[in-house]
Amino acid sequence: MLITNLVADNGRGAARSIRVARSLTHEFADADTVPVEQWEELAARAVEPNIFYEPTWLRAVSNHARDYRGARMLLAWDGPAKKRLLGLMPVWTAWRALKLPLPVLVAWQPYAPLRTPLLDGEMTDAAAHGLIDAAVAAGAAALFLPLQTVDGLALRALRRALKKRGFAFEVENLRERARLNTNADSDTLLLGSLGAKKMKELRRQRNRLADHGEVSLKVFEKPAEVSAALENFLKLEVRGWKGKRGTALVQNAGDAAFIREAARGLAERGEFEVLALNAGERTVASCLVIKGNHQAYFFKLAHDEREAKNSPGVQITLDLTRHLCADRKIKEADSTADSNHPMIDHIWRDRLPLGDVFVSLTKNKIRADMIRLAIRARAGLHHRARAVVRKLRALREKQK
Repeated sequence: MLITNLVADNGRGAARSIRVARSLTHEFADADTVPVEQWEELAARAVEPNIFYEPTWLRAVSNHARDYRGARMLLAWDGPAKKRLLGLMPVWTAWRALKLPLPVLVAWQPYAPLRTPLLDGEMTDAAAHGLIDAAVAAGAAALFLPLQTVDGLALRALRRALKKRGFAFEVENLRERARLNTNADSDTLLLGSLGAKKMKELRRQRNRLADHGEVSLKVFEKPAEVSAALENFLKLEVRGWKGKRGTALVQNAGDAAFIREAARGLAERGEFEVLALNAGERTVASCLVIKGNHQAYFFKLAHDEREAKNSPGVQITLDLTRHLCADRKIKEADSTADSNHPMIDHIWRDRLPLGDVFVSLTKNKIRADMIRLAIRARAGLHHRARAVVRKLRALREKQK
């Protein structure tokens, strides 16, 4: 197979074209059968990084987490000898992911809202073709890829490969979520985002927290420190609204095992931090931060709801912003929050554009349209149901 690759030139946005002959090999395999060394090498040279699809995180989720066990992989290799892994995309069947009896594979969501596949930065187009081959061989008539970075290099490569093969490609449900440009001066950024009046009010609230003792931020990054700090986070989370709803991590044995294993593994690589905001001896807020490939991810936040009037969640987010802007290894941070989030959107004003991608792997347009409409209808019902649940929760809160 002769494939033209567009390879990013040192991350500056330019690209160079390479024509290479490859006898590609593809497969559809269980996550725990993928060789970790080759997987890690692919993640390190991926044209677009996604730490949630790296083995330390994904295998912990797939082995333990309640809703995400048993991931399967579309894999692209450089040839039958499988010396170099070129592409990796974790997927579920449409029945497991959407409860739809359709011949569709859906990008797997490993406990974080980012599903960018890993494509080799030097063999990007070959990797994209290999993943398409793997999906077709697995019997898929379509791929549904939610939460893709629509301006990212991985999606561009998939688009080129699909166009070359005559397969349809559509991006729907475009939205944005908060992102932090860490190259900015943090104090200038925060003042510009929140304004002088709001910053003054937050300083007043921080002074109120100081009634319990000195307010200080602690950052835990060594493996032993992370383990203890994570347990404190889990205790704080379960005492809050997630604990009341039964969705706190520690309330499910599998979810608790996943985050402990993932945190330990990432901390050993210097890629996991726990931040704690203390007022005296009491932790009033804590958050989990993942770092890798010059990116940071604001994964989870918990706060002491007894101090809600003093905005402890906002306070630690301000401290996190300063912490990330001071880390010269980090170029940007993904909030991993929902679009239009009522808190983080007002603090982190940069935006990450996202979309849901439908890929037809059949030339039968009627069949492809029927599959796409079924997925769209299911997504509409899901969004409406979530809206109803949010309204009911808000009503209950008002009645308390």
